[in-house]
Parts: sequence; structure tokens; C-alpha cells
Amino acid sequence: MLQDLIRTSSYETAITANGPALFKDKLVVDVGAGSGILSYFAVKAGAAKVYAIEASGMALKIKKMVDAASTRNTFLKGKIDVIHSKVEDVTNIPQVDAIISEPIGVLLLHERMVESFIYARDAFLKPYGTMLPSTGTIFLAPFTDSNLWAQTMGKVRFWEQTDFYGVDFSPLRKDAVNEVFGHPAVGLFDHRILMAPSISHHVDFRTCTIEGLKDILIPISWTPQYTGIVHGIAGWFDIDLGGFILSTAPNAKPTHWQQVRFLLKEPLAVNAFETITGWFRMKINQQRSYDISVELTVGFQHACSDPYANHVSSDDEDVLPDIELDLRNRRGRWALQEQVYSYVNEVYGADYSKPEMMSLYPPMNGGNELDSLGLLNAAPVVFGQATNI
Repeated sequence: MLQDLIRTSSYETAITANGPALFKDKLVVDVGAGSGILSYFAVKAGAAKVYAIEASGMALKIKKMVDAASTRNTFLKGKIDVIHSKVEDVTNIPQVDAIISEPIGVLLLHERMVESFIYARDAFLKPYGTMLPSTGTIFLAPFTDSNLWAQTMGKVRFWEQTDFYGVDFSPLRKDAVNEVFGHPAVGLFDHRILMAPSISHHVDFRTCTIEGLKDILIPISWTPQYTGIVHGIAGWFDIDLGGFILSTAPNAKPTHWQQVRFLLKEPLAVNAFETITGWFRMKINQQRSYDISVELTVGFQHACSDPYANHVSSDDEDVLPDIELDLRNRRGRWALQEQVYSYVNEVYGADYSKPEMMSLYPPMNGGNELDSLGLLNAAPVVFGQATNI
């Protein structure tokens, strides 16, 4: 992560730029200090003392750096106290002026380190103290990618074999579909596969509660600007570092977090300007991550199920409530920690210059409607920003 230039330089810029106002002569806690790099930045920004809290063996590496400060990195001498512990077990530090951390995972909340960040806020931060990062925002958008879907389906095909060395594996096909399509695909992708502007969910680390992070429901409402096939939901996030925005959007400079995509087992066909409604639910699990469930509907607003209803959490994913038969309804479930990595296929990406190369078809009405929307001969639309829901 130290070699993630965007991540490390963003933190360094934010801490240095805010040094005179937020860090000079201040007491600081670094939650989950890791290599200690944020603690070192805080000292360089003028912090009087930094309490570097780290539960792993990396705490011993920070201590080596501090012990060597008499001859190397002398600016660190007497400035850092290393605490080899989980933050929840720390009791012997004073109230501090600022808390810094890099508690972020895939889709902002994977690994659930944000909970430790919030715990430290409640336990150690003075009233009106500084948190860096102060907020985070999750973005979600529908995407089309027949190549990724086909590659994923290809893993299922193995389990359709009826004569594999004399063994019929086909009884396991449904299990294979559920498992393979239940793995979120982490990787970079071209922003032009997004079919509609993103919706967002804002998390304010200064005011949110640990309890409020345990079960998150994000309402969905998208209006695709093309006719095409929705193969799933793409996700990314931004964080606010003291006024400096670190973005992991597909049109931003890449970071080690990349982006994540949740593939539908059955793609969803939509016409241009039809509304997709639904919900995206994130519920904590025992693997320090989230179980994600989704329902999408096209053709009739407010027709989706209650996300908290018993049938939604049923083991039988094929069970649907009584709804209009002509509705296009899709469900999906994923375990966020069961990530697989997906890299851009150079052959498939040889020509992203036209929407139709990605099976996205603009509406046609004698050309006039298309021109009025500014889609004809226009540069691809970047869906990296959104308003909060």
C-alpha cells in the first residue's frame, strides 16, 4: 500500500497542507498505524505527540524507526509513542486533538476497520476534534460487460459436464452458479461501460455510529441513457482528507482499491430512459466484511420487495413475492470478502470509442432526440459524480 502513489501522496498532501491548522503542537492518534507512514507525516506537520496504535507485528517495525531517530529521521525523536494493541483495548492515552487513519477497504467498508476508527473517535477525540478522513461516499451504477459475464459463466460450465471421467457433475450446476456469481469482481474497468449516472451513500465518520454501520440500505434509482444489457452493479468510493478528495472512481487515477463489480446471474435488458429501481443492502458478517443483497426492477416503480422481509433472506434465491408477471425483476447476493480479481481484457477493450462497441444503443428519433440529448458525436459521458441519497 505504501507503493500506491495516489493513496500515499493524497494523505501526505492532506496532512501537510492542514499542518498549521490541524496538527501543529497537537496530540494525534493514528488508528491501525501499519507501517507508521501517517504518524511520520503528522510529526512532519508539527504534531507534538503521535500515539501510533497497531495490533499487528508491524508495531515493532514502527518502534525500530522510532528507536533509530537519534541518527536517522531525527525529526521523529521523542514524538511517537508506539502502542502494540487493538485500539479497543487501549486505555492509557489522553484525549487528543486529531485522529488519523487509513481504515478503508473495497467499497469503503470492507474489513470493517472503520468501526475501530469510530471507536477511537468516541474514546479519545476531544469535542470538535479533527478526523482524517472525515467522510466517505459509496457510489453505485449499473454496468454492461458481456465479456466479464461470459468469463464468469465459463467457470460454471465445468459443472454442467455429465461425463467427467464417468462422473455426472450436473446436479451441482445451481450451486456453481450461486457460488461463482456470488464472488465480487475487483479490478479496473473503463468508465464507459456504466449505463447511468451513479447513486451514492454518504458516511460521515464524525457523526455516524458503529451500530449504524452494521446494516446499510441504499435505495436505487437509475435511468440508463442507452438501450442495452445490465450485467451487474459497479461500485467505488471517495474519501475526504481534510478538503482533499481521494477518489477511486473508474475515471480517476487508479489505486490499489480499484473498483468492484457485482454480476447478476441473469442479465437485465433495459430500454433507454426506463427507470431501474430497487435496493442495495450491506449487512455485516463474521468475516469482518459484508453480505450484500440486491433487488432490481424495471417497468414498474416501487415493485421491489421489502428488503427486510423473510422471503428476501430465504435460502431459496428463486423465491419471489407475488408481483406483476411482466416485471423485469432480478436478485443477487454476494459476500464482499469473497473477492476475485478481474483485469481489463486488452482484446475486448480494443475499441471503446463508440457505445455500440459495448452493446449500448442510443435512442433514435430521426436524429433530433439524439441531438437534443447531446449524445450524437459527443465524448463519452463520465459518471463519476453523484448527489447523495
